[in-house]
Amino acid sequence: MTLDHSPKTETSFGHPASEPGRGTPPPPPPRKPVTRGRLTLRIVITLVILGLLGAALYGFNSFRAKAIADFFANNKPPPTPVALADATVQTIPKYLPAIGTLQAARQVTVAPEVAGRVERIPFESGSRVKVGDPLVQLNDATEQADLLAQRAQARLAELNLERYRDLRRSQATPQSNVDQYQAQLDEINANMKRTTALIGQKLIKAPFDGDLGIRQVNVGDYVNPGATIVTLTDLSQLYINFTLPEQALPKLSVGQGVLINVDALPGRDFEAKITTIEPQVSADTRAVKVQATMDNRERQLRPGMFASVRVVLPPQPDTLTVPETAVDYTVYGDSVFVAVKKQGQDGKEQMVVERKAVKTGDRLANRVEIRSGLNPGDRVVVSGQLKLDNGAAVVEAQSNPLTPPQTLPQN
Repeated sequence: MTLDHSPKTETSFGHPASEPGRGTPPPPPPRKPVTRGRLTLRIVITLVILGLLGAALYGFNSFRAKAIADFFANNKPPPTPVALADATVQTIPKYLPAIGTLQAARQVTVAPEVAGRVERIPFESGSRVKVGDPLVQLNDATEQADLLAQRAQARLAELNLERYRDLRRSQATPQSNVDQYQAQLDEINANMKRTTALIGQKLIKAPFDGDLGIRQVNVGDYVNPGATIVTLTDLSQLYINFTLPEQALPKLSVGQGVLINVDALPGRDFEAKITTIEPQVSADTRAVKVQATMDNRERQLRPGMFASVRVVLPPQPDTLTVPETAVDYTVYGDSVFVAVKKQGQDGKEQMVVERKAVKTGDRLANRVEIRSGLNPGDRVVVSGQLKLDNGAAVVEAQSNPLTPPQTLPQN
C-alpha cells in the first residue's frame, strides 16, 4: 500500500481544488433583489424610531423645566431684613458753602530800616510782646557820638545867637548876623533830629501786641535793610477770605453770619461775620471776594488754615428730609426704596419695597432734602439696599447696623 505524497492544489480563489474522483461543490444561492417597497418600509421604520426618540427627549426637557419652575415658585426666599425710617417735614437751615483761608488781622515781618550789626536781641522765639517792646538793637555808637557833637554845636550856636541879639538891641550889629546865627542853630537842631531818628531806627520795637515767630538772626550778624528778623502776629482777630459765585451776590450783606469749620478741630463750628464784600466781580472767574472777621481770643485757630465756610441764610420751613443713607446715588439719577404693605398671592399681607426716583437738595446733619418724589410719612429703607430689587419682600429689622455704637472698642 502506497501513500500519495503529491501536493494539493488550490484554485485561484483560495479554495482547494477538487480532487480527482470527487464531485464539484454546488454554487452559492443567488441573492434576492431589494425592491422599492422594502426600502420604503425600512425608511419609514427608521423615521418612526427617530420621532419617538425626539418626542421622548422633548417631553423630558419640558418635564424638567416645569419641575424647576415649580421648585423656585414654591421655594421663595425669606423677606430681607432692612432698617426703615420716616420721611419727615422740618425747618432746615440754609447755607451758601464756600472754601476759604484764615488770615491774621495784623501780621508783619519785622525787618530793619537801616543796615547794621546786631548787638542785642531781648526776646525769645515764640514769646508774646506788647506794643513798643524792644526786639533788636543794632550798633548805634557812631550815631550816638554824632548826637553828642551836635548837642555841643547847638549850645555854642545858642550862645552866639543870644550875644548877637544883645548887640542888635544896641544897634551894634546888623540884623543879618542875627539871622545867620539863627539859621545855624536851626540847622544843628535839624541834624540832631535826624541823628535821633537814625538811632531810633536801630532799635527795632514791636509795632503792636502779638506773638513772635522763630528768630532769624543772631547777635553779631550784619543785617541789611529789609532782612527778616522775626514774624509778629496778632492772633486775637482773624480774617476769613473766600469767594462765591456772582449769583450769590444778592444774598450777601455786611454783618451776615458765617460758620467756619477747620480740619484741625473737626465737628466744631466757629462764628464770624461778613465785614467786607468786594465791589467788583472777577472777570476771569465770575466770582466775588468776601471777607469775614472772627474773634480768636481763645487762640485756637492759626493764620493760613484751610476753612470750610457756610454763609448763613434764612431757614427754610416745611422741608421734606430723609436720612442720608436712604438715597441711592447713581449716574442715572437718585432714588430711594419705599416700603409699602401689599396682599400676596396667598392672601396674606406682606411688606415689599418700591424704587422711587427722587430729586435731592442740600445735605445737613446726616439728612438730605427731598425736593420731589416722596410724600411725608413714607417709610424709606436706610440700610440693606444692596440686596433689594423693585418688588422684593422685606421685614423691618430690630436695629440699624449703620448706627455707630455708643462706645468704641479700644485696643
